[in-house]
Amino acid sequence: MSLLSNEVELLRRVPLFAGIEPGKLKLLAYTSDVVTYEPGQVLVRKDDIGDAAYVIIEGDADVSVPADTGDITVAELHDGDFFGEIAILCDTPRTATVTAKGELTALRIRKEPFFQLMKQFPEMAVEMTRLLAERLTRTTADLIEAQRQSA
Repeated sequence: MSLLSNEVELLRRVPLFAGIEPGKLKLLAYTSDVVTYEPGQVLVRKDDIGDAAYVIIEGDADVSVPADTGDITVAELHDGDFFGEIAILCDTPRTATVTAKGELTALRIRKEPFFQLMKQFPEMAVEMTRLLAERLTRTTADLIEAQRQSA
């Protein structure tokens, strides 16, 4: 299987892209970049301007936010996880830092091709809203639990 075919298959496994026709996913994969990170290397840094979203091809990463006592890991990302969409959707700075735990390979999806796909497939925007709502619910529950434990 070619590298492009592998990337299309990876995108199809991401719930956000599952309903998109293969030809469109092929175009998205073609306009994306495969990037590699070393252990401890930062993929995105909190407060940086977001210009791309990512799908982890292989590897694990920590999602962290700063706190008075140092950085706190708020999530872990694994193969097939999608992240970075909030900054490009909202034109806001990154909300967290993502750091490779070991060697990591990801598909970097640039902002413009991502928006073109969302314009062509409104159901993708609905799925994005659902995924973001789930993430917000989970994050809120985690924050409540962290506050309860620190009290």
